Amino acid sequence: MKKTKILVEIAISVALACVFHFIRLWEMPQGGSVSLAMVPILFISYRRGAKSGITAGAVYGLISIIFDGTIYHPMSIFLDYLFAFGVLGIAGFFPTGVFGVILGSFAAVLGRFFFSLMSGVFLFASYAPEGQSPWIYSLIYNGSYMLPELLISVILLTVLYLSVPKLFKPTN
Repeated sequence: MKKTKILVEIAISVALACVFHFIRLWEMPQGGSVSLAMVPILFISYRRGAKSGITAGAVYGLISIIFDGTIYHPMSIFLDYLFAFGVLGIAGFFPTGVFGVILGSFAAVLGRFFFSLMSGVFLFASYAPEGQSPWIYSLIYNGSYMLPELLISVILLTVLYLSVPKLFKPTN
């Protein structure tokens, strides 16, 4: 029964992330946007642990390819979707509590940023302005939407934790 409950919570988190994916505050021209999609993935990571969070993130990443994913290269499936969203689950390695939520969110989004940075450098280097390093281009491009998304996610998760901390502690 407990495994079924965990699977249902993962499915709900993925479904919420999919809904939030379409509520975009800002969208970048070559992909990436500021939305609330990371919040449910980070939340399930805190509630059920890293394994559940990684699973939810990877499933969401694969589903987001269907919604509006553009595959420029086969590695894009992994770097931009599967790994980039799956790594959000590492937030589950951090303890719950205000500081755990903040640190876990920063670590998880830093992981996502790493995969997006690698994608930008190796798959999207041709978009960099002439004379600009692909590393700098990817750093600026991905940071411009991921930093606001991180701040929004941290604020929302912190407020949620402070308002209803028992949500972060699963019941059997």
